[in-house]
Amino acid sequence: MTDTTAATPATGSAATRTVDAFLEAACAGAGVPADLFTPDVLLDATVPGWRFAAQGVDAVTRQYSGWFADPAALEELERLPVEDGEVVTYLLSWLEAGVPHAAHHCHVLRLAPDGRIARDRFFCGGRWPADLLAEMAAAGDAG
Repeated sequence: MTDTTAATPATGSAATRTVDAFLEAACAGAGVPADLFTPDVLLDATVPGWRFAAQGVDAVTRQYSGWFADPAALEELERLPVEDGEVVTYLLSWLEAGVPHAAHHCHVLRLAPDGRIARDRFFCGGRWPADLLAEMAAAGDAG
């Protein structure tokens, strides 16, 4: 993993632990724990060709658990603190039905005072299978 973390919030803070746990869950492929979110959490998601929202801990954890259904690795990671939250970008890679995949994500997280995620403005550049990843690498466009 290439970690380009820039000035993350104070180590050990509730907010940092929440974002750490969220990233660990995204990589574990076993679901995203509901206790990371406020009951009324809002996910505002922009994905290729679509934008939608999910509200409430059940809807949001169901969506995340679908997206992060396979064990994965963070190939790149950048965490930037902002007032009341954190901006997290990463390149996630995983095997899906034996085929390598990757996706580039950005989460603009707003955190409640207790450190739980209250809102995620999420952006996904797409899910790329191995053949498209090879084409991008050959073109030298990523980086």
